[in-house]
Amino acid sequence: MAKSYPRHGNTIAGGTKAGWMRLQDQVHVACYIVGPVETNCYLVWSPATREAVVIDPGGETEEILADLQRLDLSVRMVINTHGHADHILGNKEIIDKTGAVLAIGAEDARMLTKPVLNLSGWFGAPYASPAPDRLLRRGDEFTVGEAVFTVRFTPGHTPGGISLIGAGLAFTGDTLFAGSIGRTDFPGGGQGILLASIARELLTLPDATVVHPGHGPSSSIGAEKSGNPFLLG
Repeated sequence: MAKSYPRHGNTIAGGTKAGWMRLQDQVHVACYIVGPVETNCYLVWSPATREAVVIDPGGETEEILADLQRLDLSVRMVINTHGHADHILGNKEIIDKTGAVLAIGAEDARMLTKPVLNLSGWFGAPYASPAPDRLLRRGDEFTVGEAVFTVRFTPGHTPGGISLIGAGLAFTGDTLFAGSIGRTDFPGGGQGILLASIARELLTLPDATVVHPGHGPSSSIGAEKSGNPFLLG
């Protein structure tokens, strides 16, 4: 069931059951908080072209599918910021209904189809996503209408974690949270690697960049640079 987190920036109720919807010049963003660990799934679309991408569909896809129809959107791509189960459980439903391409960081690709690697097997409910159609690497780009997004390689939570940067936004998956950072105790994780990823790929962004993480409320790069206890020292 979607729920609202404290909002960062200009957000409005948009007639959707999403936790919130943010309307910006180039793209609109809606957030759906899904699953037992309250994963943030994002719908990002161009108000001009009605093209959309879905980021980290972690399950409970009924609401997002209803909004795709209500808003008359065409989903070009489903993107997983990393391969853990709570970020991929809705892949098949979204792809089957929309015909979208599935993309993930190249180093996490094998996690999609292997329950032991995506951690679903650990909890007695093994899930195998469809295999990816596109492998994303540092510097790759994709568009949502006129907005250009760039892939940044941010490993540390997983070996192939990525962040998606564009239109003044950073979708950081489980790399950077508001006031925290991602776990590094899962297989393939490493705190030193994660902190280096954040410093190199995220903290170099403009302070006004809005951070949309994989869990919890949104933030900004400036707020995390000045107040995140894991990044001060």
